[in-house]
Amino acid sequence: MEKKWDGKTKGSLLGYKFFVFCIRFFGLKVSYFFCYFVSFYFILFAKKQRNGLLQFYTVGMGKTKKEAKKMAFKNFYNFGQTLIDRIAMHTNKRKSFTHRFNNEKVLRKMNDDNKGGILISGHVGNWENAGNLIRERITSTINIVMLDAEVEKIKDFLKTQTGGEKYNLIPIKDDMSHLILMHRALKRNEFIAIHADRVSDVGKNIELDFLNSKADFPLGPFILAHKFKAPITFVYAAKATKFHYELYATDPLTETTSPEEIAQKYVTHLESMVKKYPTQWFNFYNYYAGN
Repeated sequence: MEKKWDGKTKGSLLGYKFFVFCIRFFGLKVSYFFCYFVSFYFILFAKKQRNGLLQFYTVGMGKTKKEAKKMAFKNFYNFGQTLIDRIAMHTNKRKSFTHRFNNEKVLRKMNDDNKGGILISGHVGNWENAGNLIRERITSTINIVMLDAEVEKIKDFLKTQTGGEKYNLIPIKDDMSHLILMHRALKRNEFIAIHADRVSDVGKNIELDFLNSKADFPLGPFILAHKFKAPITFVYAAKATKFHYELYATDPLTETTSPEEIAQKYVTHLESMVKKYPTQWFNFYNYYAGN
């Protein structure tokens, strides 16, 4: 079973084309209906993704195998919905969605202080929708630091159909050029968003207690956050009801002693989000490598 993430978004170009067609001509409810069939397919045939979720729910959350299977199915269904929402947010269906921003004042103050800010998030809920909503309400520019390994054909198709995402991408490079881009963005009082819950073949990892076991987390995001000395907050967006999202931002960390301290605080908050939205945990690989 895979123990590291490969940096690629799951799904085929044909699948994206199908759902763009459904959203435009039949609406969101019909599109959501087809997610049931996709969920059955993943439960039956996507062995690596299914087993990754089953391991997470049994080891990490202490569920029985029967409970874990039900949660895995609902997870795949929720994941399909959030991908549909990601597309719909860039169409005239945007007005169908509502949202509430818990602790929005934190991001507003960070923006007003003119020092930039680092938003650390993870794959609980839908970060793309969080980034687009933050852009609408707080600031015109968000920079996401990530492994840019998404299939190019899918990216090009979404760009032509929806105009693409409304944020900037800072790809992680071996030549470390992303550090320069991050420094410049902070100088311009822009937000930098980093995902910190997936390990890959790039950079160092740190092992921490997470839920009921130990898991590896990438140390790189926390090293970067500590290095730049900018205000740090943990940000998430989760789907609360069919057409409503809840956004969260923690009080900022302004003084930290080490990357390890930031990592520990992050994992503690990540645990609370997973417990609140257990079937919106979208990491489909063997998260607990030692089990």
